[in-house]
Amino acid sequence: MPLKTVLHVGPGHPKSGAKLPLGFQAETWQEIRLDIDPANQPDIIGSMQDMHAVADASMDAVYSAHNIEHVHAFEVPHVLQEFLRVLKPEGFLVITCPDLQAVCALVAQDKLTDPAYHSPAGPITPLDILYGHGPALAAGHHYMAHKCGFTLKSLTQALQDAGFQTMAGKRRQQAFSLWMIACKSVMDEADIRRLAGEGERMVPGLFS
Repeated sequence: MPLKTVLHVGPGHPKSGAKLPLGFQAETWQEIRLDIDPANQPDIIGSMQDMHAVADASMDAVYSAHNIEHVHAFEVPHVLQEFLRVLKPEGFLVITCPDLQAVCALVAQDKLTDPAYHSPAGPITPLDILYGHGPALAAGHHYMAHKCGFTLKSLTQALQDAGFQTMAGKRRQQAFSLWMIACKSVMDEADIRRLAGEGERMVPGLFS
């Protein structure tokens, strides 16, 4: 049986970057890594805004983890349309990004520079989540700056406007993140549940 392909957008370095959800780590999936930084050893060098090296309708899935916030709001429609373009007719997108509602709740408590959580890169503050990881930006990685943000409602609307036909999402407030599955074609809830639970959940806790 031919392997299914997942385009991993902006994964970072293989040793220290973002990991695919466990469902994509099954032997039935082949990861294709697209990254703007050649030092991250991607299969395809490119950005979300320039994915010309990826053919139309060539991917079974796209995985985008914490990179859609790195483009300006006016650029988001083009990026999401590019994700849609490279998907096969039955393909789907799994996307995660910061949950601004959860972050702004901390800001409202005057905790802008207090650690919200700890990551392998060190403590992450609401300021980091809103504008980009301070140490990475200080090291010259200016493409890591955050230029826009989303609530579950606004991300859902952006995906609908881009042409995705079916979607389901969840706020993971303790992780300060949004997770969504968005399908290129119309799918019923049973099919969305199957995608979310394939192997291990593509979107943690989506239906729990």
